[in-house]
Amino acid sequence: MNKSLQTYLNTNTKAAPLAVFRVFFGVLMCVSIIRFWSYGWIDKFYIAPDFHFTFYGFSWVRPLGEWTYLLFAICAISTVMITLGWKYRFAMITFFLSFTYIELMDKTTYLNHYYFISILSFLLIFLPAGHYFSLDTLSRKHIKKQPYSSNEITGYIPRWSLDSIKLLLGIVYIYAGLAKLNSDWLVKAMPLKIWFPAKFDIPLIGNLLTKEWVQYAFSWIGAGYDLCIPFLLLWKPTRTFGFIAVVIFHILTRVLFPIGMFPYIMIVSTLIFFDASIHKKIIYGLARLVKYPKVLLEGNAAWQPVSVVRYKIVITVITLFFCIQLLLPWRYALYPGELFWTEEGYRFSWRVMLMEKSGYAQFKIKDGVTGKRFYVNNADFLTPLQEKQMSFQPDFILEYAHYLRDHFTAQGHQNVEVYVESYVTLNGRLSNTYIDPDVNLAEIKESFIHKHWINPFNDEIKGL
Repeated sequence: MNKSLQTYLNTNTKAAPLAVFRVFFGVLMCVSIIRFWSYGWIDKFYIAPDFHFTFYGFSWVRPLGEWTYLLFAICAISTVMITLGWKYRFAMITFFLSFTYIELMDKTTYLNHYYFISILSFLLIFLPAGHYFSLDTLSRKHIKKQPYSSNEITGYIPRWSLDSIKLLLGIVYIYAGLAKLNSDWLVKAMPLKIWFPAKFDIPLIGNLLTKEWVQYAFSWIGAGYDLCIPFLLLWKPTRTFGFIAVVIFHILTRVLFPIGMFPYIMIVSTLIFFDASIHKKIIYGLARLVKYPKVLLEGNAAWQPVSVVRYKIVITVITLFFCIQLLLPWRYALYPGELFWTEEGYRFSWRVMLMEKSGYAQFKIKDGVTGKRFYVNNADFLTPLQEKQMSFQPDFILEYAHYLRDHFTAQGHQNVEVYVESYVTLNGRLSNTYIDPDVNLAEIKESFIHKHWINPFNDEIKGL
């Protein structure tokens, strides 16, 4: 192993920042799940619909009927355990598996920040976030039944464990910024030109949002913010300014767009960039509230892995994890055509709120034996949200076509053929035919290869 790399891996830093991150992460995740439950969304999105859109390769992940509530309950309980640092590793694995399962049940609800939470929780499984200010540490004290000395208490953790979270946040921001370097966003201020005028009723700033120069300003500032913020947070002289920018930016996005807890998650996450002395103050303040023994906060021992082999496995897993995170957003380059139009390689690439896309899709069923044809009322099978998402996303359209094929075959129709008449508009352009109406979707197999049955985009969007 390279000597400088070995030195880096053996460098330790104070454990307080990771403990603060764990506590805030657990609290926000718990609030998010309670919020989701209280709004009745478990039933609305996962139990009530008869049909669910699945991710390719994960069609086996399905809602569990009324047991779906238990899945959410398990996820919520794990967030409490994470916050308390009780059985931390088990709790984090449980949260990752339950939360990710929830997100895979129906891709209609896919959001970038749900994906972020899944991969962040996976990363946290391998970090020693439960070794400081935790019930795990407290229980070890009780088991020992004798006073600890400061060199027996974990007060330091590997530096890479903090840097890995910073790197993940940097990837999210920088890729989001690179995605904004396109002609629709910078030259046409799209889709903000469409969205902002509808926000005219927002107090104080509503009238400004109708101004074209404001729409352009937000577009350019948004791109600059995403590209610069990781570096502002990394450099100590600009860190405070960067954090203020984070707070302002995410509060504005929360006011302008209904994106749930994501702004708060990003605000809290950026605290990881601040010095350990600030996190120490937060920890000591929380410790006084819950009467946590002060002696367990004053350790100077470094965290030690269970074994060298296990440690090397962890480093290998994390390295592969970041290789995937760095490469996955570029997979769209393997496909021909305009990314915003075909959406092949669009998900999981941190392209956040870059387009206003809507469509219309009417399906025609043909009995291959009798020649009988009829049209489908989508409302008979899909919820309004599902129909909306399906109308402009080709993998949704294909999966729904297969569902219709199977449904009408079960009703007695033979050699069922499925055709779609679809029209899509992108970022204010006139709608165009989206899917080749002469292609029988019933015989098209889902795969990662290019969907040749998507009609070409009649314009050009320049950029990355």
